[in-house]
Amino acid sequence: MKRRKQPERCKRNIGNGAVRKKEKIQPEKGRVDRMEQPLFQKLKEYNKTMLPMHMPGHKRNLALSGTDGYLAALCADCDITEIAGFDNLAEPEELLLSLKERAARLWKSEEAYPLVNGSTGGILAAIFATVSNGRTVIMARNCHKSVYNGIRIVNAKAVYLQPEQDKETGACGEITPEAVECALQNNKDAKLVIITSPTYEGVVSDVEGICKAAHRYGVPVLVDSAHGAHFGFGGFPRGAVECGADLVVHSLHKTLPCLTQTAMLHKSGDLVAKEAVQRAINLFQTSSPSYLLLASIEGCIGLWEERGETLCAEWKEALDEFYKGSRLLQHIRIVGAEQTNKTENSIRTMGTEVYDRDPGKLVFLTGRGNLTGPQLMEKLRTEYRIELEMAAEQYGLAMTGAGDTKSSLARLLQALLDIDAHCEQGASGGIRYPELPPVRMRVAEAEQAFAREYQWEEAVGRIAGEYVWAYPPGIPLLVPGEEINSELIRFLQQKEANGVRIHRTSGGNGNVIYCLQK
Repeated sequence: MKRRKQPERCKRNIGNGAVRKKEKIQPEKGRVDRMEQPLFQKLKEYNKTMLPMHMPGHKRNLALSGTDGYLAALCADCDITEIAGFDNLAEPEELLLSLKERAARLWKSEEAYPLVNGSTGGILAAIFATVSNGRTVIMARNCHKSVYNGIRIVNAKAVYLQPEQDKETGACGEITPEAVECALQNNKDAKLVIITSPTYEGVVSDVEGICKAAHRYGVPVLVDSAHGAHFGFGGFPRGAVECGADLVVHSLHKTLPCLTQTAMLHKSGDLVAKEAVQRAINLFQTSSPSYLLLASIEGCIGLWEERGETLCAEWKEALDEFYKGSRLLQHIRIVGAEQTNKTENSIRTMGTEVYDRDPGKLVFLTGRGNLTGPQLMEKLRTEYRIELEMAAEQYGLAMTGAGDTKSSLARLLQALLDIDAHCEQGASGGIRYPELPPVRMRVAEAEQAFAREYQWEEAVGRIAGEYVWAYPPGIPLLVPGEEINSELIRFLQQKEANGVRIHRTSGGNGNVIYCLQK
């Protein structure tokens, strides 16, 4: 693998405070530029002097909705469009260029791109920038649906990497470097490798080993690390950028103190051209980016520059106390509470050995407590006013973040201890996911073919014309172009019987699915 270039620092025009095009900002000697929020400060000052004869239509007139109305509550006086002095996210030269460079330094990438369309926009752009029409992509089968949408857009041929599944919960484990190497040997025309690390349940793959394997074949690696923006800080696992990934997507809002819909796309190495990435982002990102979201990204970066290590260390300490206290549970078990069988390179999580895991994901195994995951989620919601992130048949998932404290985690633990005390001993039969359905045609071909609705039982033997998934986590259980079998139908029925809601592309209710006519 080629040596990575270090991101350049910017130079500031000290004379008048302006930033010349393509110049880099250079901090003054002896000065530490941390917690700076020039965009936010400028947004606050701008409203005091300028008459807005431009969009948005509220004109920063907070009185429209009343003193305590939504415009005031949502800080509409800082809500602007791209006007003089506020740079252009599609062609950043000043404030937003500085924001990009600070993000690159913070996460140690060569190029960083702020996203206001969430991680989905970054995933679509990364795929579009690297894969031309009809080429081959090697991807983990447990990728988010946005990856499948990206594959659909470029009409790529998908070669799936199937992670080992935990026998007790059905949750996906890691993708190994050996699996990636094997797939590359058998698909010499592959243009991209895509994996998810960490997963929704916190499973971390050996990203460094995977990147080394892919780079031997000259193939870039895209890591959907939407749930891993905090990695590399305060004792959490190493981040995907540091591990050598060419393209990495972070959702800032998932674990860091940033507004919903904020994310970053990082690029490093020489296998993907930065011009291609920027062009792709401009295709998939809104041409009217929210400056409130951009100011949120700026504030998050400033906070993490100043206190990221400390805040993550405090978060990790609160988690350690939670795990220690959770050992008092008798029926509900928490993954990671007792990390036995830990070796130098792997730990056992659930029933499956994985490379590493994110302790910030709290996975509550319910099978031995005569509870389903949705039942636990409902109890916590209605009786304790605690909302989990998601629930599957035999586990619930709490997503922690930098805003959690010892107090908030103690409240969650007490609720679990309470519920656990009223549990009866159960016997988990485990969850068996069906084998992957055979692929009969590409996604684009299946979606464009003539299809009609069939009842689930009638769909057996037919080719799917739409996606089927449980959300969250948004991993497709069935992909257009795959042949539906009876085992899959029984599995979907079992999920619904256990309280897990099944979704499909076309929406609607009922146990039906669009299939191609024979």
